[in-house]
Amino acid sequence: MSDIRIATAEDQVLLDKEAKYCSYGDTVHYIDPPRIFSRCEGSYVWDTEDQAYLDLQMWYSAVNFGYANPRLNNALKQQIDTLPQIASQYLHKGKIELSEMIAVDAKNKFGLDGRVHFNVGGSQSIEDSLKVVRNASNGKSLMFAFEGGYHGRTLGASSITSSFRYRRRYGHFGERANFIPFPYHFRGPKGMTKEEYGSHCVQQFARLFETEYNGVWDPKTNQCEYAAFYVEPIQGTGGYVIPPMNFYSELKQVLDQHGILMVSDEIQMGFWRTGKLWSIEHFDVKPDVIVFGKALTNGLNPLGGIWAREELINPKIFPPGSTHSTFASNPLGTAVGLEMFKMTSEVDYGAMVMAKGKYFLEGLQELQKRFPIIGDVDGLGLALRCEICTTDGFTPDKATLDYMVEEGMKGDMVVDGQKLGLILDVGGYYKNVITLAPSLEISYPEIDLGLKLLEQLLNRAMKR
Repeated sequence: MSDIRIATAEDQVLLDKEAKYCSYGDTVHYIDPPRIFSRCEGSYVWDTEDQAYLDLQMWYSAVNFGYANPRLNNALKQQIDTLPQIASQYLHKGKIELSEMIAVDAKNKFGLDGRVHFNVGGSQSIEDSLKVVRNASNGKSLMFAFEGGYHGRTLGASSITSSFRYRRRYGHFGERANFIPFPYHFRGPKGMTKEEYGSHCVQQFARLFETEYNGVWDPKTNQCEYAAFYVEPIQGTGGYVIPPMNFYSELKQVLDQHGILMVSDEIQMGFWRTGKLWSIEHFDVKPDVIVFGKALTNGLNPLGGIWAREELINPKIFPPGSTHSTFASNPLGTAVGLEMFKMTSEVDYGAMVMAKGKYFLEGLQELQKRFPIIGDVDGLGLALRCEICTTDGFTPDKATLDYMVEEGMKGDMVVDGQKLGLILDVGGYYKNVITLAPSLEISYPEIDLGLKLLEQLLNRAMKR
């Protein structure tokens, strides 16, 4: 193992300027000193010393299709030379065609007519979805959401995000959500199968509607105080927790019985991360609203949005000007989004992602057999988790994972004569989970390389 890395003189000048001129509120420095990066391609980024790092988190799943993807980059370049900008109140071909593509896909999958509304990113699109939901429910401001859930850091989004630390300084926008336990089987009650635990969690939620004294339901008028349930089908920041396959269909039955909308937050898990366009597709339910962002443009241009059922968003109930952003539906973003849809439709993209995910998960399971500090591994498509614990295989060990992340960023591991670093993301309720979101274009040799680098980090952790 190498000593603590020291920033180069050139980097130190930049870091000194950052310390003086940049807000620390829009970033997190996971290592000291922070790396400064200069280029990227495929599954790799390079720092200013031209040290390569294999990236297994891909900008929190915003770059699903690999850094500097030539096809998507070219779509952006071509749009720059034709219609690079236009005010969002004016129409352009890309907005209409991308909306059609998303809405027709939803119609084919869910049998529901709907419309698409764009904004500049995930959190902003969550805000728009809250407006749609509140408007459709005659102004109800109360929402259900999950413990461990993350929906963004704008005022409205943070009110339905379970971490108080995102709200602590700013108060509340409307009301804080009622946070419901998520079926996190690895840390759930013992003695239940994963499916039994999923049913148990639904039954506990359904208790809220047994009588008026459970606090959310008026049986005399058949009205619920809550407008919607915001779900991440697979929890993202919460640690890539994958629920039982029976969970959402049983939950949706309870919601439908009581007039509560289901909003599926696909910002991190959408656009093929789990082997399907939307992660909710795995669970055989029909969402009322879908929120998307991040990988729609492969990180090239901020663009997100929502799809909502026709009854919730048609012009009579949600008329022109109901909510708006200057840069919404911008032509650069919609051009890349359209090209992404075309690119992924030319092959069985879902099957490819599922095959790679199965291969990667099998590699993680082999590491789990050899390293007692791996408490749990799981995955769906190329959304994978590896929970780091003490040697009892269960007690969360944040310190060890922090150590592994720092070691990975030293860029001093060697595989087949190549010196490399490894970029990992930290998530989970106890910040002890490696949340793996590699490029969906990752090759099998690169998966093998990632597993070898993880093995080196685990060996270092066991020996420290």
